[in-house]
Amino acid sequence: MDRWTWRKSSYSGGNGGNCVEACSTEKGAAVRDTQNRHLGHLEAPQSEWSAFLGVVRAKQS
Repeated sequence: MDRWTWRKSSYSGGNGGNCVEACSTEKGAAVRDTQNRHLGHLEAPQSEWSAFLGVVRAKQS
């Protein structure tokens, strides 16, 4: 059983395409490829995750 609750990206759509999942962790956040869960995940501390989200949001504007 997984220790975290993963959420699929809202940009993944419902058609089974390329997907990214993310979750909150005790120290920040983690991301993984939905189609390759067996390859593991990447973790980031809260400060780095917040900086990453800030850049992503800025690119969307």
